[in-house]
Amino acid sequence: MNRAARWGVMTERWGWQPTVWVQDGVPTWRWRCAPAGLVTRRQMRALGLAPGGTQPVAQVVCRGGRRWAWLYDRAELVPKRVPTRAQLVAVAAALAARRWCPSCRRDVGYCVPTSLGECVSCHYPDLDEAVAA
Repeated sequence: MNRAARWGVMTERWGWQPTVWVQDGVPTWRWRCAPAGLVTRRQMRALGLAPGGTQPVAQVVCRGGRRWAWLYDRAELVPKRVPTRAQLVAVAAALAARRWCPSCRRDVGYCVPTSLGECVSCHYPDLDEAVAA
């Protein structure tokens, strides 16, 4: 297969792209070769934006195809929603409830493991005695 047949795609959105190929029906660029205006999810969050229901328009591939990331068109993104004071209070209360041990009835300072159902000190009392000695 010659190089011209393998590389380069004429896209409606970005015009002729000599460094792109189509993989699974999605335009794909190598790392740092995507056109300006496309952002990854991490870049989107750093800019204070959210997808707002839009789908990815392309992808970027690096490390020989072992790593990839979806790319979103920055023009289609919406501002990230800001939680209300009541929502923040509710989340704080839910997290505080997860730190409460039902056996010793105290805030243990970490989320009680659901697999144990109680704090580590209550579940393994012999361990505390061995550490104290």
